[in-house]
Amino acid sequence: MEINYQLAFDMAPVGLALSRNRTIMDCNQRLCEMFGTSREQLIGQSFQVLYPSADEFERTGERITPILNRSGTYADDRIMRRMDGRLKGEAFWCHVTGRALNREAPHEAGIWCFEDLSARRPVKAELTAREREVAAHLMQGMTSKQIGKTLAISHRTVEIYRARLMRKYKASTTGDLVHKLSAA
Repeated sequence: MEINYQLAFDMAPVGLALSRNRTIMDCNQRLCEMFGTSREQLIGQSFQVLYPSADEFERTGERITPILNRSGTYADDRIMRRMDGRLKGEAFWCHVTGRALNREAPHEAGIWCFEDLSARRPVKAELTAREREVAAHLMQGMTSKQIGKTLAISHRTVEIYRARLMRKYKASTTGDLVHKLSAA
C-alpha cells in the first residue's frame, strides 16, 4: 500500500505548518481549527498573526535563531492567540516544535508542529508579553538567572515578573506558581 503523504499532513492530529521566512506556506486543517481560521486566511501570512503581539513574535524569532542554528530543531510551550470565530482573541497555551531545513538560515524554510494545550493548561490570568515568556520558562524548570540569560534581561527583572505572576495566580512559592500555571 502506498502512503499518501499529503493526506497524512492534512489529517495529522496536531497542527502543522510549512514556513518560508516566517511566513506560512501551507498548513493542515488541525492548525486552522486550533486558531479558529481557514487555510485560505493563513497561507501567505506571517506567523505573527498567531502571536499575542508583534513584539512577542519578534523576540521569539530572535531567541530561537541560535538554537535552530545549533541543533536544527526547537521546542517550547508558549501562549498563542486564536484569530477568528467564537474564541477570537482568546489566549491559549500551545506546545510548538519546529525544524529548520537549513541550519545556516533557520528561518529560510521549516516545518512546525502546534499542539493546543488549553484542555490541560488554561490561561487563568491576563498576562503581559514578558510575563508570558517568564511563565513559559518557569514551567520548563529554569531559574531566574537562566531565564534572564535566555531573555537578555537581568535575573532581578525576572524575579520582579515572577513576583507579579505569583500575585496574579495567588501562589505562595515558585513551585505553587508552576503548579497553578500548569493545572487544569
